[in-house]
Amino acid sequence: MTPHKLCAVIPVYNHGATVAAVHAQLAALGLPCVLVDDGSAPDCAAALDTLAALPGTHLVRRAQNGGKGAAVQDGLRAARGLGYTHALQVDADGQHALTDAALFAQASRAQPQAVICGAPVYGDDVPRSRLYGRWLTRVWVWINTLSLDIPDAMCGFRVYPLDPVLQVIDGAQVGRRMDFDIAILVRLHWRGVPLAWLPTRVIYPEGGVSHFKALRDNVLISRMHARLFFGMLLRAPALLLRRLAKSVRPQAKGARP
Repeated sequence: MTPHKLCAVIPVYNHGATVAAVHAQLAALGLPCVLVDDGSAPDCAAALDTLAALPGTHLVRRAQNGGKGAAVQDGLRAARGLGYTHALQVDADGQHALTDAALFAQASRAQPQAVICGAPVYGDDVPRSRLYGRWLTRVWVWINTLSLDIPDAMCGFRVYPLDPVLQVIDGAQVGRRMDFDIAILVRLHWRGVPLAWLPTRVIYPEGGVSHFKALRDNVLISRMHARLFFGMLLRAPALLLRRLAKSVRPQAKGARP
């Protein structure tokens, strides 16, 4: 049986004020970290150089900013090259409740074939516009998977099994910015990769650095939904058969011979 080797992958773009605290919390849990500098300014790049000198830390440096999705993909490839089998994707801005990271790691060890996904729990600090946008994406994801299996496709706090994820990344268009989190989860669902969900608090700290650009990223996400919709149409018969099989299976278990 292949050993379960987990690291954290952290895409970073000008998060110099927060990334050290994120790194410290993960390191305290014994998680090695792959930091991806997505073309940050010199002050953040210098902070990352300092972190890279710490044990269990690997730095990937992109020459120019390519977007969160591009940075995550480079980080996942680097993690696989370093011998890890699984990677915990974590944002560098302090939004994620890293106290839950141990629970995500435990769930991944128990279900190594599954993607362990964060089911976000929001407080009063969540911007209303972001909340409404997530609901719209949720509906599109339900359409594009012909299921309700994905309650949230935008939370970037997940443990990926690296082999199936990299197969998708290398064989399909999964987006290079904020559209990545949605596309990769839908395409993994299409392939039948198991998805498991853990509730986790999402924090929007006052003065936090967000690189979500409402117009640009909403256009990219809309295009991704459209692309996935046509992909769903091609896969609709297989997806519907899978749903039928899932609905019949519990009845079969309870049926008498």
